[in-house]
Amino acid sequence: KKKMSSSSSSESDEEFEGTKGGSLFYPKQAGQIRKGDYILIKEQYPCKVIDTATSKTGKHGHAKARITCIDIFTGNKHEDICPSSHNINVPNVTRAEYVVMDIEDGYLTLLDGQKEKTDVKVPENDVGEKLKKYFDDGADISVTV
Repeated sequence: KKKMSSSSSSESDEEFEGTKGGSLFYPKQAGQIRKGDYILIKEQYPCKVIDTATSKTGKHGHAKARITCIDIFTGNKHEDICPSSHNINVPNVTRAEYVVMDIEDGYLTLLDGQKEKTDVKVPENDVGEKLKKYFDDGADISVTV
């Protein structure tokens, strides 16, 4: 956390959390969005694109992009139509490979070579059960987060 103070008043201290590597989103033209991309549709739903279609320029001169996607958290289907020249926010998605070192109290202890990560919950579905079983059997497990 960075602590920043206002220059006009010494009483008001505000805390801002910076994001590693900059912004959470970056703009991308709707016409450049492809199947498999991640976008923030309707400015509130993080989704994975499952289909895109672009119409030809019409009477008023703008091609439209129709984007169909699935919410990555809820699985709900969303659709949006906007001019293909307009920008859509794209989240910065990062993936990292970790080795499972321990499973304790419903959390994984992960190692990426240098750092230890202990804030990942074991999934509460059949994937979590398989993880626990393989770990108890002594298998070397790597996960992508």
